[in-house]
Amino acid sequence: MKPDPSGAVSDGARILLVNPWIHDFAAYDAWAQPLGLLTLGAILRQHEYRVTYIDCLDRFHPKAPHSDPFRRHGRGPYHKMPLPKPTGLEDIPRTYSRYGIEPDWLRQDLHAAPKPDLILVTSLMTYWYPGVIATIGELKRAFPDVPIVLGGIYATLYPDHAAKLSGADGILTGPGESRILELAAEHTGQAAPSRFDPEKLDTYPYPAFDLQTKIGYIPLQTSRGCPFKCAYCASGFLNPRQLRRSPQAVVREIVHWHRHWGVRDFVFYDDALLMEAGQHAVPLLEGIADTGLALRFHTPNALHIRNITPETAASMFKAGFATLRLGLETTAFDQRDQLDWKVTESEFKWAVDCLKRAGFSADQIGAYLLVGLPDQDDAAIEASIQTVLASGITPIPAYYSPMPHTPLWKTALSASRYDLAADPIFTNNAIFPCRREGFSWAMLTRMKNLVHSGKSS
Repeated sequence: MKPDPSGAVSDGARILLVNPWIHDFAAYDAWAQPLGLLTLGAILRQHEYRVTYIDCLDRFHPKAPHSDPFRRHGRGPYHKMPLPKPTGLEDIPRTYSRYGIEPDWLRQDLHAAPKPDLILVTSLMTYWYPGVIATIGELKRAFPDVPIVLGGIYATLYPDHAAKLSGADGILTGPGESRILELAAEHTGQAAPSRFDPEKLDTYPYPAFDLQTKIGYIPLQTSRGCPFKCAYCASGFLNPRQLRRSPQAVVREIVHWHRHWGVRDFVFYDDALLMEAGQHAVPLLEGIADTGLALRFHTPNALHIRNITPETAASMFKAGFATLRLGLETTAFDQRDQLDWKVTESEFKWAVDCLKRAGFSADQIGAYLLVGLPDQDDAAIEASIQTVLASGITPIPAYYSPMPHTPLWKTALSASRYDLAADPIFTNNAIFPCRREGFSWAMLTRMKNLVHSGKSS
């Protein structure tokens, strides 16, 4: 990717980017930025469109109750207001809320914004679609004759549902970079020859993070796609092609955001950062270390344990990795062939040992454990937690959300007490949709106590 100084001309067509509200039982800014939307925004600016941005999740909005609501490394809570629970979820004993800016703030921002020729809205979790619908409703009221196109994860996994209920005028499925210029020309009448190659990530401009009110951290995507076909993951459907940036290009981007915007925290969004590490991750990490910059790196998408070696561990430590998340998922190693083939028990123990020997402390290393899988019993979850605790690192529950186009989808449909296919609202991981007995505070509390205390309650 290359820097984008915004080549928009004064009479270029206007395009508004919108990151919608979240409606959910819980939400927190834990490294969540609309990287895809802001990448499209940068491409549009590179091709002389005038791009503006409204973030309905803006924690730094001028009207927000905290002027600088930072927590650790730029993360923090969203502003929220309680909402009625969606139909079918009235029995869930949790508070349902709108996360993000107040509706009046959004209306004022839309009133102050120049009228766009096209509006692009993104979407993330499938069960967050009520927030998408509410956001598009506000956009329609503010700009009734402006076309709205919805893209993102929800639009890609549930395109028919999105087309029918979202209120958008068009649905864009899958990665949008190869179609964004054609789409923009179709709706605005402004066409431009392409200045980048959608199949070569190094030709992309840097995402338009400068459109944010404040840059707390920068997501990095050094590669797209994943060679694994895990039963619970839709990565292969969302990004069917595997593409990779050059290590040198990634280092240049890191230096750019640090020198020009003072950013210290960088978050890897890769699904397979350490694959073929000798050709990609190791040169990248060595390049970061060679800059001499005091930076922090984080891996919320999880590292593949099998690719952690003394060399990769040492390189990550030297580069300044602050938090490491491992894709363990379960410690029932003799039964995991129905989920994935990512790791064995000996490989897990070896990886943890490599990381500790490299210098990482126990509180820097966490292992994701899937919770709420179809037909998963509590004893299996607790056993996995105990195994991770015994290794001297932190177990991190990752609540399962059923997704179409995954191998586990049919099993989830059979196991769920909800009609998952009819309405993605029921795929919400906060309600444990594949537990026959329903949501249980007792189970959740017991699991959390075990994680924090290191012993069963």
